[in-house]
Amino acid sequence: MPETGTIAKGRWAGWWRAAIPLVLLVGIGWLTPRPATITPQGWRLLGIFAATVAGLLLQPLPGGAVVLVAVTLSTIWGGLTIEQALSGYANESVWLVIAAFFISRALINTGLARRIALGFVRWFGRTSLGVCYALSLSDMVLASIIPSNAARSGGVILPIVRSVAELYGSQPGPTAALLGSFLMTAVYQSICVTAAMFLTGQASNPMAAQIATESFGYRVDWMSWFTAGIVPGLCSLALVPLLVYRLNPPEIQRTPEAAAFATRELRAMGPVSRAEWLVLAVFLGVCGGWMTTRWHHLDITVTALMGACALLLTGVLSWEDVKNERAAWDIFIWYGGLLMLGKALNAAGVTTEFAKAVGQAFGGAGWVTLLAIALPVYFYSHYAYASITAHILAMYSPFLAVLAAKGAPLGLAVYAFACYTNLAAGLTHYGTTPGPMYFAHGYVSLGRWWKVGAAVSVLNLAIWSSAGFLWWKFLGIW
Repeated sequence: MPETGTIAKGRWAGWWRAAIPLVLLVGIGWLTPRPATITPQGWRLLGIFAATVAGLLLQPLPGGAVVLVAVTLSTIWGGLTIEQALSGYANESVWLVIAAFFISRALINTGLARRIALGFVRWFGRTSLGVCYALSLSDMVLASIIPSNAARSGGVILPIVRSVAELYGSQPGPTAALLGSFLMTAVYQSICVTAAMFLTGQASNPMAAQIATESFGYRVDWMSWFTAGIVPGLCSLALVPLLVYRLNPPEIQRTPEAAAFATRELRAMGPVSRAEWLVLAVFLGVCGGWMTTRWHHLDITVTALMGACALLLTGVLSWEDVKNERAAWDIFIWYGGLLMLGKALNAAGVTTEFAKAVGQAFGGAGWVTLLAIALPVYFYSHYAYASITAHILAMYSPFLAVLAAKGAPLGLAVYAFACYTNLAAGLTHYGTTPGPMYFAHGYVSLGRWWKVGAAVSVLNLAIWSSAGFLWWKFLGIW
């Protein structure tokens, strides 16, 4: 009987996860009064969009399946042709992410990514704080080309965190406070910062850049994001571990064995292989190409595809590797569909109507006041999101529209909301895909994790709203 009750309860929960998106679809698309400036098809698109966001949060189906359903419905009820509905899959940003995933697979498969991380630990890992800085810098380097914080953490960073903790007998439970609890919390907070520093910091960043470019006419590329993020990002990477060190201090402060461990592991890996040299050459070539786009005018997607092709031609990356890169093809489905939905909503005038409504609600408030209100609201709303993608999809374009309508400098709003979405992922243990990966190891209690996340959020907001804004002013972004 208890087992039957459990199954019934699970089915009930599954029905609710499917029912809520359906209610939003019908309630918004057909039952809610629409503004006269928006067509019935455009209003139904809003219902499909809202249902998609709810589906991504509640997961009645995997995210890619939810978006595929939405793409199909957009041709039935949203007034789009099949060519328009599938147009997102021809978008250059989608293929940028795909190509970068292939390059990241070569980095991980050849061991070069792990060698980079172990090298940082060998150089800086003689203290517990040094281990954190070493792994944070490793993730920063890898984030310049690996557009998946989950791949970086799961394939490279997190195994080293766990290994170093276990070197000192720090296991989940009574010995967690020796070292593991600090490393798990501090490194996780740092990877949220590195995700904010690069266009390739995590998979949804190119979507934010595409929204800024196509919907608001503000071009964002790899180099401009890197330039904007480097100064406030380095400030956060320097100060966040120090704050976590005070809030969740390790009992073991000196860790010479960590540096020795890294040295042993590097010796075991042997000399740098031919495949690693080739991947390193492609890595540097692609990043160099991205940095110099404004000189040679080669699209960054073409540069990334050239890198992936070079790895295929040299045999470092096999076609089987490409076919088996499941995360890349999953992102291809949901990312292309979401880009199309966002573009269609903007074309239907939905975001414009939202901006008008919010502007009327705030009346005489200027853009400075509105930005001061909007940024923390946007940031702390991430408590409700288990995905950076869902947060950007639901709130990025509307908030930009509101600020743009109030006359705010577009560059300031574009980078602030895009970067803050990544930083906000540190609030909880579910804020982005690596969150559950770190938390599931059991080194940190839920209360401590959230306490650290809340404190770090204040520090990050202070850094990026002061040093970040000043740096962006110096760059002429606003």
